[in-house]
Amino acid sequence: MAKKGFTLIEVLIVVTLIGILVAILVPQYKYSVLRAREAVLKENLFQMRDAINKYYFDKKKYPAALSDLVSARYLRDIPLDPINKTREWQLVMAEPLEGEDFDPEADQGVLDVKSLSTATALDGTLYADW
Repeated sequence: MAKKGFTLIEVLIVVTLIGILVAILVPQYKYSVLRAREAVLKENLFQMRDAINKYYFDKKKYPAALSDLVSARYLRDIPLDPINKTREWQLVMAEPLEGEDFDPEADQGVLDVKSLSTATALDGTLYADW
């Protein structure tokens, strides 16, 4: 009666093929996770900038902090920066333009938000420049 089973050559071929597939798929997985984080960062920045603009058009002033957007219900919560994994953002404050009347008490506020990350994105730009 013949023994049933795999030969050593068959096992080595299967293990080699699995190793090749893993070597191809692991880098793709890492980049897909990073691409997903970048997409979330872009969406979070868009949503916060949109909320800042809506706040400005409704109240005729910029919010003093991001928490003002939450308390005024323009945002449910301050979004997470998926690159740094924190809820802290670089705030760009409103400044006067040349020849513009500017009241620092009333006009000072958050004009824009940016990521605090110093890392470089897949496209070669800095996350902090987005």
